[in-house]
Amino acid sequence: MKAKITQKLINSLIPQEKHYRVFDTDQPGLFIRVQPSGHMAYMVSWARNRERSLGRVGTLTLAQARTEAARYLADAHEHGEPLAVTQKRRNTNTPSLREFLDDSYLPWFKAHHRGYEKTLHTLDNNFASIMPRRLNEITGRDLELVRTAWLSSGNKPATANRKIGSISGVFSRAVEWGFISDHPLNRLKQLKVDSKGQVRYLLPSESANLRRAMDARQEQMRVERDSANKWRFERDREPLQDLRAVAFTDHLKPMILISLNTGVRRGELFDLKWTDVNFDTKTITIAGATAKTSETRHIPINKEALSTLEEWKKQVDGIGYVFASQAGGRMEDVKSAWLKLLERAKIGSFRWHDMRHDFASRLVMAGVPLNTVRDLLGHSDIKMTLRYAHMAPESKAAAVELI
Repeated sequence: MKAKITQKLINSLIPQEKHYRVFDTDQPGLFIRVQPSGHMAYMVSWARNRERSLGRVGTLTLAQARTEAARYLADAHEHGEPLAVTQKRRNTNTPSLREFLDDSYLPWFKAHHRGYEKTLHTLDNNFASIMPRRLNEITGRDLELVRTAWLSSGNKPATANRKIGSISGVFSRAVEWGFISDHPLNRLKQLKVDSKGQVRYLLPSESANLRRAMDARQEQMRVERDSANKWRFERDREPLQDLRAVAFTDHLKPMILISLNTGVRRGELFDLKWTDVNFDTKTITIAGATAKTSETRHIPINKEALSTLEEWKKQVDGIGYVFASQAGGRMEDVKSAWLKLLERAKIGSFRWHDMRHDFASRLVMAGVPLNTVRDLLGHSDIKMTLRYAHMAPESKAAAVELI
């Protein structure tokens, strides 16, 4: 689109599904790029596929943008390239990292990706030292120093790599959108990590302890409910639900049993709805919209998982989320109850996610092929599943016996 850029025109620009450009008929090379997020930036182009951001609309005035664009084109005519490029002159209109995140990157990320809150938390809590600096002032050395500080404070290499991955995506978009010309992480290598790592799963004794602890917790809740109802009966008050008449006193035990028998991720469990459970085919479906890999998968449910879901459905309304919050919406956390249960069971260093490792480990130790385990877990890459390969030592022993 070509038009004389005026403030009235700028005010009328509306974001579309894809970014678009409005070229100024008054100043050659000057145009406005409008992103789907609503971010608008003045841009200048001086040759085919040669362009740079001048600054954000609203931060930079139209007059300033025209002056800066004219300078770029004059330099390009005289020197072949703008001095801002050949001399790496710092553009005072380039936004700070904080401004770029708030105005451009995070609105775009929220619209196109899951995990917005987690990404926001990672960026806000790990890159404070470079937030005020302009994008074109941040170097690979700066990020190396940030990473070194994490390692010194006790972060593991894998954790540091994940954090760097978050900021790397930010700079990739900054390059793509013309805010900077070079990616500061181009020459910063990832830290070496043990890709297989140590898999934490339940020993037989720990599994027995966990189940005893779940039953003991339920019995305690039933005793407390009996006492409460006795008190209410003596005062002619309406009794609370009789917990001895139902299989589960609350959501914790059925959630744990489903996790141990299906290997679903915690987020997938929280997102699970009754429409995803098929009692006829004995499968649950993890929808692509809620899966980490964005791919739908179907998980067969064994006898324990099936009976757990059948009993649980009898005591809830069977509509909406399988494990709904008290308000009926999506459950967000079970951390407090989970930690208390582990303490009761005397099980240490075992996270909720480790139930997924336990599921996979038991499958491999039972002789299930790794590719089948991969499908059940929903891994996008077989490399992620190979961490469980050592759980089948008899296959390795059989292999070396062949020579």
